[in-house]
Amino acid sequence: MTLRIDLTGTPGGRIRFAASPLAELSAMLHVLAAPGHHPQLAGWTAGVRAALRPELAERLHEAEFLWRSSRADFLVPARPRVTLAAELDEVDLIDDDRYAHSALVTTCGSNRLHFAGRSPLRDPEARADALDRAQARGTAQEAFAERLLTDPAAVRARIRETLEQCGEAFFDAAWPGIAVRLAQDVRDKNELLRRQGLDAAMAAVTGAITVGPDGRSLVLDKLQDNATETGPAGLTFLPTLFGHPHLVAVHAPGWQPVVQYPLAEAGHAEPVPLETVRLRLDAFAHPVRLRLVRTLARGPHTTGELARAWELTDPEVSRHLAVLRRAGLLTARRQGRYVHYSLDLAATAAIGSDLLAAVLR
Repeated sequence: MTLRIDLTGTPGGRIRFAASPLAELSAMLHVLAAPGHHPQLAGWTAGVRAALRPELAERLHEAEFLWRSSRADFLVPARPRVTLAAELDEVDLIDDDRYAHSALVTTCGSNRLHFAGRSPLRDPEARADALDRAQARGTAQEAFAERLLTDPAAVRARIRETLEQCGEAFFDAAWPGIAVRLAQDVRDKNELLRRQGLDAAMAAVTGAITVGPDGRSLVLDKLQDNATETGPAGLTFLPTLFGHPHLVAVHAPGWQPVVQYPLAEAGHAEPVPLETVRLRLDAFAHPVRLRLVRTLARGPHTTGELARAWELTDPEVSRHLAVLRRAGLLTARRQGRYVHYSLDLAATAAIGSDLLAAVLR
C-alpha cells in the first residue's frame, strides 16, 4: 500500500523545500489534539495546555477535526510565506467550495469524499450527504459541518481568529527558534537536490520515500492506495519539528501536492517499511512458528534440535525458519557444520512500536 506521486511534466526547479509557519502551527495543533501519537512531546503538550485560556481551549476543541486525524489541505500550503499572517491571507483567497470540501474531508474522516461536481454549499442532496457522513462521526462533527455549510464565511473567520490567537498564546514565541532549524534543513535539502539529485534528497528526507524505477515518480510508504500527479505546478516539501512519526501528504485533486516530513533528530528511529511489518505479522500468524519462536527466545537452537523438540521434520522446520528469517526476526551463527538460530529480541520487541509507527505514518 503506497501513495505514488507522478512527477512527469514537472520541471526540476519546481521540486522545492521550504518552511511554512502555518504548516508548523497545524502540526503543533495536531500534537495538542492527539498527544498519544507524540509521547516524546508530552512535556511541551502539558505546558501549552496548562497555559491556554479556557476560551481558546474551547475554540481548538470545536475545530480540531481540521487537524486531529488528518490535516485539512489548506493548512499545509504549497507556496509558503514568511509569516503566519501572510499564509492566512492566502487561505482567505481560497473559494468557499474548495475550503468547505477540504474541511469536510477531515471532519467526515474520509479522503474519498466526493460530490460528483455538486457543492454541498448549494446542492441540497450533497449537503444532506455531507451532514450524514459527519453525523456518523459524532455529534460534534455534525455540529461543525452544519455551521460550516450554513455560514461558511463566519466559520472561516472564526478559524482564522483561532489560529491567530494560537499565535499569540504559544506559536509566535516559539516560531523564531523553530524557523532557524527548519531554514537550515531547507538549505541543506535544496543544496543536496541541486548537487546530487532527487534520489539523494529523498534518502535524506526519510526512508519512507523512494524514487520510482523510472525516476519520474515518488513512492511514499504509507497505508494508502492512491496516486496523484504534480504537473507543472511542482511539488513542495515542508520540514517540521512537531511531525514525528507522521508523513503528511496533500494530494487531493485541485491541490498542488505537498509533503510535510519530520526533521531527523536523535532518538527518532528510521521508519521500518510497511512490507517488513507485514512480513513480521505474517511470521507470527502461524501456530508452528510461534512454538519455534518460544524455543528460540530461550536460546540458540539448530534445525535438528527444533525438529526434535516439537516432533517436526527437518524440512518443516527449515521452511518455517526461512519465513522468520525473511521477516528479519532471526540471527544465525555457524559453529562447525551446525547453524544455531536465535530470536532477534530487539526486532521482536519493536514490532508493536513499528506497527504503530507504520499506521500513524
